[in-house]
Amino acid sequence: MPPFPAAPHLLRLLQIKPSAIRPSNAALAAVLALAVTGCATVPKGAENPKDPLQSLNRGVYQFNDAVDHAVLKPVAQGYRWVTPSFVRTGVRNFFANLNDVQVTVNDLLQGKVRQGGQDALRFAVNSTFGVLGFVDVASRTGLEKHNEDFGQTLGVWGVGPGPYLVLPLFGPSTVRDTVGRVGDLPESPSIAFTHWSSAHRLELFGVDAVSAREGLLDTEDLIDDAMVGNDRYNFIRDAFLQRRQSLVYDGHPPADPDDLLEDDTAPARKP
Repeated sequence: MPPFPAAPHLLRLLQIKPSAIRPSNAALAAVLALAVTGCATVPKGAENPKDPLQSLNRGVYQFNDAVDHAVLKPVAQGYRWVTPSFVRTGVRNFFANLNDVQVTVNDLLQGKVRQGGQDALRFAVNSTFGVLGFVDVASRTGLEKHNEDFGQTLGVWGVGPGPYLVLPLFGPSTVRDTVGRVGDLPESPSIAFTHWSSAHRLELFGVDAVSAREGLLDTEDLIDDAMVGNDRYNFIRDAFLQRRQSLVYDGHPPADPDDLLEDDTAPARKP
């Protein structure tokens, strides 16, 4: 039996055999799809200094949107339909618990020693009393969930965000956050579960992606309402940049966020 029983069931929904999936094949498929998609036309007046690669980014955005509508969203809807809510909550808790390892490391890198201790304790409590994290016992005891990653750590160290990027399959990012993704790899489940086969680790990644997408199903209408006729690409980009800025500054960004996004080379905050 696979270490994560739900994963093969999700792959069967896509009619995909785990043995047929290889990272190199997936990367090649993404590159070929992007080559077909190409660059997209930038609407007149939509130029933005934070987004100098907008033509390319819009092409990748269109590719991601097509993949989401054709594959990820239907699978997420099917996952919601066949899975009880308490199971979905448990799966989200499991991956949130794994994420606390990454959070703890970045707490310490940012000099947040006290918060790092709390997040380490949170991971220990949920991994034991919470049955490998499927039950969020720590939150009930007052150990709240934090959000820290290496992209934020670089921001705290004074690294500017750089140009906005849309990554194939991963979505909105910046140059700094793209580097941050690489920095977070040592704490990722794919590294933590090195004793698993590559197929099982791929299944784990797939379940995480589907679980995260299922959690966004209810927010789509809110996004559409908030856009009020604006360009969806611009709305998502601006919302992403504002959220990342807020995270770097722990919810207290400087008074002039536009200037900061163009050049935020000063240390972001005190530990």
